[in-house]
Amino acid sequence: MLVLLASLYCAQGLPSGLVAHSLPVLLRQNGVDLALIGLLKLLALPWLLKVLWAPWVDRIGSRRLGHHRGWILPLQGVVVLCLAGLALIAPQALFGSAFWLLLGTLLIINLSAATQDVATDGLAVRLLPERWRGLGNSLQVGGYKVGMLASGSGLLLVIGGLGWNLSIGLLAGALLLLTLPIWLFPEKRLLPQYIEQSEPAGPGLLWRHYKGLLAQPGMLAWLAVVLTFKLGDALGSPMIKPMLVDQGWDTTALGQLTLISSLAGIGGALLGGLLYARIGALRSLLVFGALQALGIAGMALLVGRGGDAGLVYAVSLFEQAADGMSTVALFAVMMRMCRPEHEGADFTLQASAQVLLAGVVGACSGVVAKVVGYQGLFLGAALLGLAMLVWVVRHFRGQGQPKAA
Repeated sequence: MLVLLASLYCAQGLPSGLVAHSLPVLLRQNGVDLALIGLLKLLALPWLLKVLWAPWVDRIGSRRLGHHRGWILPLQGVVVLCLAGLALIAPQALFGSAFWLLLGTLLIINLSAATQDVATDGLAVRLLPERWRGLGNSLQVGGYKVGMLASGSGLLLVIGGLGWNLSIGLLAGALLLLTLPIWLFPEKRLLPQYIEQSEPAGPGLLWRHYKGLLAQPGMLAWLAVVLTFKLGDALGSPMIKPMLVDQGWDTTALGQLTLISSLAGIGGALLGGLLYARIGALRSLLVFGALQALGIAGMALLVGRGGDAGLVYAVSLFEQAADGMSTVALFAVMMRMCRPEHEGADFTLQASAQVLLAGVVGACSGVVAKVVGYQGLFLGAALLGLAMLVWVVRHFRGQGQPKAA
């Protein structure tokens, strides 16, 4: 089960790392205009819009393959074929006359991966009992980051020696190997569907599905937690690298810092999952949320001290580890709020709400930094993160579940 989930989330990270980290560098190195490179951001739209078709992923499935496998296998197959197709085309063409073909292929990859994510999250919620949801979400966060590192930093490290075609071909081959666990998983035997608990897949399903979710006791209070829990991190973290650049850090040094701190984030996610099983939901959210705020506040120590590489690494590794722990706790409780036979769409709505508001706040980080400076930004973001923990307490008090701690 754990290998299955780790492989699925790692598979999702592979195309995400390619689009978010590798391609902007490769496109610019090949002289592609910055305005065109900026279009890559639009390719993330399926990840925000998937909430609109997620209820149908919960309702419609394959009788032969199993409900979730019936979505995951063909969609992951589409991503493999798209990457294999890109591996057969010369990079000079893709970054030149065939640039729009590249964008179209990447859009298909993102659309497939985002839809697969709905089915994967639904499968994870059904597979994981409450006690193991912390560890399961450690694998989700860790697996996704491993995939992004492989296709982001890893691809940039090897593409100079192997070339575009072989490097992307190896990426497609790795994704194919990651498909084996879900191919071998006997979903129909282990996770039978109880379709009588769900709405019919007809007109109005979107409204009925989310209306039913929002009508659940305590759901509105929980959505307040989902929307606010990561706001401090969203406000502060976008300015960490610009702050270091302003203090003389070059691309190579930042790349090394990103790689090592990402590994710390994976370790933090694993530690957070183990602790979640021991201390419970409420304490995990409060403790890990406070550590997350402390990590952002620590960035204020680096202003004017960027030349102290040891201090920069210490604060950055702590911040990333705390971020991994807090993310695991949030995702684990999000799983608790999902209804039977509605798991994929219920989780998707919560995840989309969290990403949307965090994105809006993150977009304001540069303006805030210009007004109050880097130190003011990081300290303000930390205070915001701590203040938002009040919604965690309110939710659990409203639930009347002290044992959740």
